[in-house]
Amino acid sequence: MTQSHPKPREQWGTRLGLILAMTANAVGLGNFLRFPVQCVNNGGGAFMIPYFVAFLLLGIPLMWIEWGIGRFGGKYGHGTTPGMFHYLWKHPIAKYLGAVGLAVPFLLVIYYNYIVSWTLAYSVFSFTGKYFGVQNFQGMADFLSAYQGKTSNVYFPSIATAFLFFIITHFSMMWIISKGVSKGIERLAKIAMPLILVFGVFLVIRVIFLGTPDPKFPANNIANGFGFIWNPDFSILKQSKVWLAATGQIFFTLSVGFGAIQTYASYLTPKDDVVLSGLATCSANEFCEVILGGSIAIPVTVAFFGLTQTQKIAAGGAFDLGFFAMPVIFQKMAFGHLVGTIWFFLLFLAGLTSSVAMAQPLMAFFQEEFKWTRKMTARILGVMLFFFTLPVIFFLKHGFLNEIDFWIGTVGLVIFAIIELVLFIWVFGQENAWTEIHAGADIQLPRFFLPIVKYVTLIYLGVLLGFWMFQDGWGVLTMKGVPAADYPYIWFARFLLVGIGALMILLVHIAWRKKHIIQQRIPQ
Repeated sequence: MTQSHPKPREQWGTRLGLILAMTANAVGLGNFLRFPVQCVNNGGGAFMIPYFVAFLLLGIPLMWIEWGIGRFGGKYGHGTTPGMFHYLWKHPIAKYLGAVGLAVPFLLVIYYNYIVSWTLAYSVFSFTGKYFGVQNFQGMADFLSAYQGKTSNVYFPSIATAFLFFIITHFSMMWIISKGVSKGIERLAKIAMPLILVFGVFLVIRVIFLGTPDPKFPANNIANGFGFIWNPDFSILKQSKVWLAATGQIFFTLSVGFGAIQTYASYLTPKDDVVLSGLATCSANEFCEVILGGSIAIPVTVAFFGLTQTQKIAAGGAFDLGFFAMPVIFQKMAFGHLVGTIWFFLLFLAGLTSSVAMAQPLMAFFQEEFKWTRKMTARILGVMLFFFTLPVIFFLKHGFLNEIDFWIGTVGLVIFAIIELVLFIWVFGQENAWTEIHAGADIQLPRFFLPIVKYVTLIYLGVLLGFWMFQDGWGVLTMKGVPAADYPYIWFARFLLVGIGALMILLVHIAWRKKHIIQQRIPQ
C-alpha cells in the first residue's frame, strides 16, 4: 500500500480538552474500586512501593509510546493500530498484529460497560434509599446478586432492573460517541472530569472529618486507615504476588495496552506535544487514584469496621468494598443518602468516560477504513456492542464475565503492550521513535530513558506475563475450581474471544483488500 494524503481528520478542540479526555480515559472504575482492593489485599503501604516502581518503569514509558504511535498514525489518516502498525513495519503481517488493538478494547467494553451500569443503578438506589435497611455484608451480597439476576428476592424478582440500567448506560455511551471527537468525547471530558474531581474532593473531606465513628473501638479511626496505606511493612515485598498485583494495577489505571490511547492521540496534529501532555495525563490519573481513590474506601472502611475486617472484606472480591461495605457505611453516616448518591455517580462518570474511550477505536476504524459516516458507524457499533454484551448479562452467574476479564483484561493487555513496544522501539527503530516522541515536545526527556524503555520495560512486561501465566493461567485454562455445570458457558466465552479476534482480522483484511483494489483503479 503506497503512502497517500488522507482527508482532514477530526481534531481536539483545545489542548485542555485533550488532556481531560486522555485523563478521563484513564480514570475509571479501577481508580476507585480496584485500587483500594488491591492495596488492602497486598499489604497497604508495602503495595505502594512496587506500585510506584511500576508506574515509573512501565506506566509512564508505555504512555509516551502509545501517544507517539497514535500521533504517528494520525499523520497518515489512521486512528487505529492496524494502520499505525502498517506504517511502523512495512510487512504484510503488521496490520494483522494491529487487529489486536481492535479486539482488546471491543472485548473490554462489552463487559466493562455493563459494570458501569451497576454504578448508575446504585446511585439511584442510594438516592431513593432502596438498599437502606440492609445493614450487613451478606445482605448486601444478596442484594447485588439479585440485581445481577444470579438469584431473586424481595428487592429484585428478575434481571429486568439491571437490564434497564444497562440500556440507559449503553445508549448514553453511543450517543456521546456519535457526536464525534470534539463535540462528543471532549465535551463529555470537560464536564465529567471536573465533576469527578469535585465529588472526589468532597468525599475525601467528608472521610477526613469522620474521626472515630464508634468511641467503643478507638483503634477504628480514619488516622489508622491512612496509616495502613502509607506505612509499609517491608517484609511483604518478598512476596511476588505483591509486585504482580501492583504492576497489573498500573495497566488498569493508566489504560495502557487498551488500544484507546493511540486512537485519542491520532487526533493530534504532527507538532502537538506528547511528552508533557502524556506526563500531565499520568499525573492527573495518579491524583485521582492515590489521593482520591485511596483516601475514600480504605480509611472509611477501617474507621467503621477496623483493619482486620476491612482486609476480610477486600479478600472477598474486587467489588466487595465498593458495593458491599460502602452501602452499609452510608447508612451509618449523616446525610448517607446524599453521600452514597455522590459516590456511585462519581463511579458512573469515571466508568462512562472509559467506556467511551474503549469504544472509539472500532468507531474510528469503520469511519476511516470503510468510509462509513459517523452516524451510520455509531448505529452499527451500537448494535454490535449490545448483541455481544447479552451473554455477559445473562451468563454472569456462570463465570462468563470473569473468563473474558482474565484473558483480555489481564493477559491481553500485556501481550498487546509487548507487541507495540517491540514494533515502535525495536522495529521502527529507537532513534526514529525518539524523534517521533519529541516532535513538538515542550520538554526534552533525558537520554537514559531510551535504554529503560528498550530493555527494562520490555523485560518487565515479559516477566509479568510469564508469572501471570504460571500462577493463574494454567488454572484458568483447565477450569480449575469451575463447577461442571458452568463448563459450556466458559467454552462459549472462549469461543467468543476467538471469534471476535478472527472477526477483527477479517475486517482488517477486507479493508486493506478494498484499498488495494481502489489503488489499482487509479491511473498511474
